[in-house]
Amino acid sequence: MFYWVLKWVLIGPLLKLIFRPYAEGTENVPEEGAAILASNHLSYSDWLFMPVTIPRRVTFVAKAEYFTTPGLKGWLQKTFFSGAGQVPIDRSSGTAAAGAIATGLKILRSGELFGIYPEGTRSHDGRLYRGKTGVARMALEAKVPVIPLAVIDTDVVAPPGKIFGTYARPGVRFGKPLDFSRYEGLEDDRFVLRSITDEIMYEIMELSGREYVDVYSAKAKEDAQREAKEARAEAKAEAKEAKAKADADAKAAESRERAAQPESLEPGSGDPV
Repeated sequence: MFYWVLKWVLIGPLLKLIFRPYAEGTENVPEEGAAILASNHLSYSDWLFMPVTIPRRVTFVAKAEYFTTPGLKGWLQKTFFSGAGQVPIDRSSGTAAAGAIATGLKILRSGELFGIYPEGTRSHDGRLYRGKTGVARMALEAKVPVIPLAVIDTDVVAPPGKIFGTYARPGVRFGKPLDFSRYEGLEDDRFVLRSITDEIMYEIMELSGREYVDVYSAKAKEDAQREAKEARAEAKAEAKEAKAKADADAKAAESRERAAQPESLEPGSGDPV
């Protein structure tokens, strides 16, 4: 009930009024029955803008901390995220992927739409990264189609690491449903799962117009952070070296200046003191 209040009364109308999000290809989302909505992930606002563009409810998984924080803040978070169509998943555990798949299958088998970000985490630079195969496993086990989609410019409205960004009109492009029934019974074949996932990511790439990088997003982010740290350390070392050289040059110049000054003479004497 609270989901529909948020979508049609509180949050949805406000988002539409301020940002005017547009949608393309909404006819590709089935009016009834289960399906997976597989999206790129640019911003924390993705799960807000995408659902307001279609009439059906979309359920996502969210980190468990949103549901377990103590006190009034925790209660407000839990109420909001539960009402907004989020279900908790402990991403810190070693069974996080299995838990997310089990949750997704439960939602799909109840005939609902399940939203997932195959990259597993937000893109740190706007590019599209390699998808994880959980989306393929769910599609085969639940025997449901996958609707590839791309969120557009949500990283402009709400950039990673910031609460507010630049005003833009975000959008959502829904692609045609992908049917993988030809792989039925092969949900444990890792090559099949990778092939299906790559096909989904290709469609998302086409819809988004973003560059695709065949590396997992989390790994790319770690590499970028490490490179940035190394660059800062190198810049700091270069600055220190430049300062040391400047100090040495200044001292050398001072010594030369002193050496160039004439020696003082005692009055009445032709010899240096």
